[in-house]
Amino acid sequence: MPNKILDKLIQILSDERGVKAPCLACADKKSYFRALVNIRPPLTASEEFLRLQDEYLREELRLKGVTDIADLSPVQPDIYLWQGDITTLRCDGIVNAANSQLLGCFCPNHGCIDNAIHTFAGVQLRQECAKIMKAQGHEEPTGEAKITHAYNLPCKYVLHTVGPIVFGKLTAEHERLLESCYRSCLALADKNGLKSLAFCCISTGEFNFPNERAAEIAVQTVLKYKRETKSNIKVVFNVYKEQDYKIYARLLGANK
Repeated sequence: MPNKILDKLIQILSDERGVKAPCLACADKKSYFRALVNIRPPLTASEEFLRLQDEYLREELRLKGVTDIADLSPVQPDIYLWQGDITTLRCDGIVNAANSQLLGCFCPNHGCIDNAIHTFAGVQLRQECAKIMKAQGHEEPTGEAKITHAYNLPCKYVLHTVGPIVFGKLTAEHERLLESCYRSCLALADKNGLKSLAFCCISTGEFNFPNERAAEIAVQTVLKYKRETKSNIKVVFNVYKEQDYKIYARLLGANK
């Protein structure tokens, strides 16, 4: 059944582009479908496509497995450290390290978190982001944040923030902007009544912010915000790489 659904989804996306759907081995169908979704502009999708896409993505999530924040142990009061795939985390909101277009990554099968979140949320996410950007009328400023629904992800909402891009030497302005990303997301989450929020390692991937300093700013900013605002929001520092886990574990006094 999954392969039949993928065949139909690939056929619909190929028809949209006016090209013939290729004959693919089973192992290649998932990556090809993802690539087609990645390059698809924020067009309206048919009810049939959305039904099939949602069925496929929910089955993929079931196979990967979901981690619930309720099953995690805090390393400090209301502070968690978790190593894993953020698209499988069930909490109120997750943070996406977005680009200034806020439309997701258009590079087929790219390994960035922006690509993964848009892929596994479904095409509805790009459509909602496009509406936000059209209403805004300009690119998303670095350090600010927007909130959307999460669609096929296990979380309820996605908060999109544009981190600073580091070319050459790290500057005080880079650090200020990264701090702003964390504060903007926390304030937006509280404003919308979220009880839990998971942060990825903003700007440390394609945007070249040094991992160690980024983690220091992340931890300092979150703890300061909670202290100053008396916010009860639960915060998960989500890491994917072992390098980042070790940095955050040291900063938070956590052990595996």
